[in-house]
Amino acid sequence: MNYCHLEEPDRFLFEWICDTKLMISAQKLYEDKPMEASSERRIYVVDDDSDVRKSLHFLFKASNINVRPFASAADFLDQLDILSPAPILLDIRMAEIDGLQLLQILNDRGIAWPVVVLTAHGDITVAVQAMKLGAIEFLEKPFAAEALDKAVAQAFDTLGRTEDLLSVQDQVRYRVSQLTARERETIAILMEGVSNKEVAHRLGLSVRTAEMHRANALAKLDVKSIAEVVKLAALGGYDGNSRLF
Repeated sequence: MNYCHLEEPDRFLFEWICDTKLMISAQKLYEDKPMEASSERRIYVVDDDSDVRKSLHFLFKASNINVRPFASAADFLDQLDILSPAPILLDIRMAEIDGLQLLQILNDRGIAWPVVVLTAHGDITVAVQAMKLGAIEFLEKPFAAEALDKAVAQAFDTLGRTEDLLSVQDQVRYRVSQLTARERETIAILMEGVSNKEVAHRLGLSVRTAEMHRANALAKLDVKSIAEVVKLAALGGYDGNSRLF
């Protein structure tokens, strides 16, 4: 499954939904999340240096982390569609498609797996470019084991938070998909802050029928007010520039 790119505001949103004061409980949405088929941790190593690939394999094997090596960016891209989300340890200087180009390709495809850049040719310009393209850390070879461990731990943490946020968004969208077309129309108008009477007028319905659609929609969304619907829409990843209903 390929995950869409998460911008910085989404990280603040994730912290927001974990606030215990939020009326829509993110924890409640997580309860519907399927159990992972496997707890195995894996890392993808994309580096044209076979010694680096072998060294990282043995290093992470001791920590029960499965390393899947790729000798080139092209090899990695060939397998990308069947790979599960995992951190990527990425070399910069490679033939044909280099590390920065691979980062750009991942961005273009909407894939936000955490990337730690490893290179023997590090400089400030390359580091800045890599970070702008989404890398979470930049380590210059030879790097200390402690620095690598810290970067990898950060990568797994980032991946976990990203998956949790996207799981919430999937659950929100599933709830919305259960609404009828009329219920969606009713909720969309109510989110403008108007009354049931105004909704009825716009849709050519009786007030009682508009109230019925409102009640049914709130029940399907598992919320109790339009204010909570607004928060639910935010959890679904929608803002003023996009629509959920």
